[in-house]
Order: sequence, then C-alpha cells, then structure tokens
Amino acid sequence: MSKLKKILIKTRRQIFSEIAGNNPSIFQGEGFDFVELREYNHGDDIRHIDWNVTARMQRPYVKIFKEERELNIVIVSVLGGSVYFGRKKFKQESIAEAVALLGYSSVKNGDQFSSFIYTDKLVSVTPPSKNIHSVQKATKAVLEYPTFGKQVNHNLLPKLLFDCIKRRSIIFILGDFFEAFDFTLLCKKHEVIALVVRDHFEENPVPMGALNLIDPMSQKSAFLEIDDKTATDYSKKVLQKDHLLYKDFRKNQIAFTKIYTDEEPFVKLSKLFVRR
Repeated sequence: MSKLKKILIKTRRQIFSEIAGNNPSIFQGEGFDFVELREYNHGDDIRHIDWNVTARMQRPYVKIFKEERELNIVIVSVLGGSVYFGRKKFKQESIAEAVALLGYSSVKNGDQFSSFIYTDKLVSVTPPSKNIHSVQKATKAVLEYPTFGKQVNHNLLPKLLFDCIKRRSIIFILGDFFEAFDFTLLCKKHEVIALVVRDHFEENPVPMGALNLIDPMSQKSAFLEIDDKTATDYSKKVLQKDHLLYKDFRKNQIAFTKIYTDEEPFVKLSKLFVRR
C-alpha cells in the first residue's frame, strides 16, 4: 500500500470516527462576526470578556458574536528543502498527514477549505472546496512535492496571503519554522494557526565526529566536526530561536503546537483544538 493511501485511510478514519469526543473540530475558534458589547451575565463565556473595556468601565463586559454560516479554512504547507529530513519519517510526510486531517475536518464540518504550497512563491493546490476528493489532491501534492533544493522566501509569504485571501479565514501554516515569518499584518485580517513540524534529532543532535553534510536547501556540502560542544551549542541556539518564535506567536495571538515526526499529528491537533 502506498504512503498516500495509508495516510488517507488513517486520517479519514480518525476524523470520521463515531467515538464520541474523538474528533478534532475547527469549529471552535474565531468563525464568528463581532456584533456588540454588553455587560457580563452569569453563564457567559469568560473567554469573550473584553478586558480593555472591563478595565475602563470597572465592571465586566463581554463581546457578543454572530456565528457565521461557514468557516473558510486555508492550509499553507511551507515545503523548503529543510522538510526533506527525518529519522522515523520525513517532516514532509508529517505535514502531509496534518493536511489530510485538516482537510477531512473541514469537509466533516461543512466548511470550505483550500490548500497552498509555498517555497519562494505561492502555488495553489486546491481552490476553495467542500469536496472530499480535494483532500486527496491536497495531501498527494504535499507528499509528492520535490522539496530537495527548494529555498523559502520568509519575507514574502505573509504579504502574498494577505493580498490573495479576501474573505476572513482561519489560516493554518505548516512548516518547521527554523526561520520566523512576520505575521503581524496577516493576523489583523485573519486568524493564523501555526503547526511547527520538527524531528527530535535536528533539535538535539548527538556527537557524531567528522561528517560530510549536505544542505537540503542549497544542496551545498561541507565537512563538519560534531563533538559534544558543537551539539550542545547548537541545541541552545535552537531553544533561543524557538523562545523568540513562541513569543512572537503569543504577541500576535497565534495558536500553535509542535508536532514531531515520531508523534501522531491527530493527537497534537486534537489537543490544540480543545485549547482553542
């Protein structure tokens, strides 16, 4: 059985399972239009409290929303050469599995979803659709995309998405995020959710001595000596960069989770949707 077929069968079963409480839902989020403010009443959802107005008025106020008829889901897979890596499986495969889960979840909820692949340009994979066959097309495109040698332009993506997505949407960005994007402008118009896909080994390498390594983005090779100090210093730098990345996510109110290649994307997504 091919990898694609395995992913589609597995994710479809996970999303459409009849086991109560076992299905991640992207309904829980900002799929609502703001209508008005009113004073807090007992039983109101405390997550809708407007703390700025509450502080000014010295009594709690909540935002009232009108539920939209449907959500618009946009899935963006960042497929630079760095996702061509993984011990148990490549990060690219984990991203494809997450795309399938999000696609099937959208179809199940009756929401429109579209899928894009991004490197140095934005490539439309599937136009807005509620068709279950679009999930297969999107997953196949991500799984089979030739990532080796591809470089990512991290400055361009937010502007491209801001310009091409007119309707307010929930935008899922999937990638390894070793380089950060500035989503400040995009978050003013849309709800952005980041799925950080990594392999444990690239965050915490072990001493391996002298190696000839190939950069999967530039395709250049170099001899490196990876001893205890080199591995430790590298891990510290990854932690520092991730700290800044998460700080930026929180500043822009971007929900996020990290999915490792040896983990089940379904489990991590389920926990993320519950938190939202």
